[in-house]
Amino acid sequence: MLTIHKLLPQGQGLAKVLLQRAATVELDWDVRQKSRFAATDSQGRELAIFLPRGQAVRGGDVLVAEDGSLIRAIAAPQRVLKITACATHGTAFDLVRAAYHLGNRHVPIELQPDHLKIEPDHVLADMLRSMHMTVVEADLPFEPEGGAYGGHVTNDGHSHHHHGHSHAQAHAHDHGSCGHNHDHAHCGHDHHKGCCG
Repeated sequence: MLTIHKLLPQGQGLAKVLLQRAATVELDWDVRQKSRFAATDSQGRELAIFLPRGQAVRGGDVLVAEDGSLIRAIAAPQRVLKITACATHGTAFDLVRAAYHLGNRHVPIELQPDHLKIEPDHVLADMLRSMHMTVVEADLPFEPEGGAYGGHVTNDGHSHHHHGHSHAQAHAHDHGSCGHNHDHAHCGHDHHKGCCG
């Protein structure tokens, strides 16, 4: 078993050829946000990771084992909710507004110029749809903002509700629309009534 106490953010200072030759370990956010965890790398080696408390592992970071071995972390695809503004009626401001309301609930959130990502939560999905956002389930890497948490964002003890629905149950809530009556490809407004207000 390889013991790891050191992390190089994004492989800082390492030659490109060393990064290309490094073994990899694919981890979802639930694991990468922990300071201590076990994993198996692409060469089948067992890893015991002991990082400073509060330090999360990001996709592209390099773990350095006690024997000098390098293991590049990959953010594994996982079930997320991808949130976008309505393609027909929305504006960029809608995304800012959605991020504000999610931030008020202390939800781990990934911010991108054209979308947001959060962990599945049907209560939050319903809230976002009521704001006329498009909410779609997808399997994608998840890299939430560190913010005031210093890169270690936990998902417990806050006011949002996380429910352990099965994929089939969760998917029934997420059809690529914000929950109104029309085709799934749109944000969910009733187009017979004209543009949303």
